[in-house]
Amino acid sequence: MPLIQRLMCYLLFFTAMAVSCTRLPNVQGEGEAFIQGVWNQDSVANSGKLLNYTQHKFKFTCDSFYVDLTTHSKVNYYADSCFNNGLWKEYAKGVYEVRNDSLILEGTYTHASYKQKLTGCYNIGRYIKSFHIRAFKPDSLFLENTSDQRECNLVLKQKVVCEPKEL
Repeated sequence: MPLIQRLMCYLLFFTAMAVSCTRLPNVQGEGEAFIQGVWNQDSVANSGKLLNYTQHKFKFTCDSFYVDLTTHSKVNYYADSCFNNGLWKEYAKGVYEVRNDSLILEGTYTHASYKQKLTGCYNIGRYIKSFHIRAFKPDSLFLENTSDQRECNLVLKQKVVCEPKEL
């Protein structure tokens, strides 16, 4: 291929790249207004009959989520030093997205300070969950975990107003 044709191909390629690439703003997204707030799962249906269950406390702010997970277990799946008599807490944070009737959470497991957790008991690494949004009222949110079909009925404890922060 002659030099002029190669230069024209490069020019066309770089022009197309410049036009197709747009810089994203350096500010977090606003998320969904209806879900902004602190939501608690005050109880779990049939908890007395379950071998284990987890209660959730979510905070949704802009496009981010923070979740405190309190697990109750009658069965020890972990080393004895981690079992803690069948009661332990875990934490995660990340970003969420609502797609039609689904709530998708993608983040990482953290310590209680919401700093990334790299070692320790229970879960480490990626926190990826999805829920079916069964119903929504201004003070209650009815979810169903898509991986185990368990209900996660949440009550609004505090409304949050999104104030996007720089990334």
